[in-house]
Amino acid sequence: MLRILDGLCFPQSGHVSFRGEPLSETRLQDQEINFAFRRRVALVFQNPDVQLFNASVFDEVAFGPLQLRWPKDEIRRRVTDALDTMGILHLKDRAPHRLSGGEKKRVAIASVLALNPEVLLLDEPTNGLDPKSQSQVIDLLATASAERTVITATHDLSIVEDIAQRCHVLEAGRIAVSGTVHEILEDIALLQRTNLVHAHRHVHGALVHSHPHRHGHPEHER
Repeated sequence: MLRILDGLCFPQSGHVSFRGEPLSETRLQDQEINFAFRRRVALVFQNPDVQLFNASVFDEVAFGPLQLRWPKDEIRRRVTDALDTMGILHLKDRAPHRLSGGEKKRVAIASVLALNPEVLLLDEPTNGLDPKSQSQVIDLLATASAERTVITATHDLSIVEDIAQRCHVLEAGRIAVSGTVHEILEDIALLQRTNLVHAHRHVHGALVHSHPHRHGHPEHER
């Protein structure tokens, strides 16, 4: 779904529009239209290794702005700001392939933030991060959503309240239900059916029982 929204692949049926215009393979072949779209919409992949390919972290984050032909001073400022926001300015001269998984994820996010897109698409942004880095990314997304459209795909229900206002639950490639965060997280039957929660089994003497459980804020656990 995120790849379709980012214009990397296209649906076999139905259509996607951006700013009232169809987002199609034919239209994106027009360099001017493609340029304008890539400037406004950016995707952070779940696996940062498929996104990082430059010799240094600084070059990685600067790659997108360079394609947009911005002034060099502006690019340096944006890259420095993005690296500082993600807490990785000290890594600017390091080779991305020598970084830890969490560091790579933060570089990938910084490379997108440098573009200051209107729409930010993220696939499992906290996957593989240590708790401190997860908290940093969550804070970033909460701030970013006040300034732009942020669409996040995640199985981690513990972060949903902090990053989203509205949820769409997918089941077998289709939207099973849409609603507010509270409505979705309180619908335990839905979460069980779509494999977003699991049952814990407990033994009490000769009795064994199970109940649905999801990791997250205690007031929402059942």
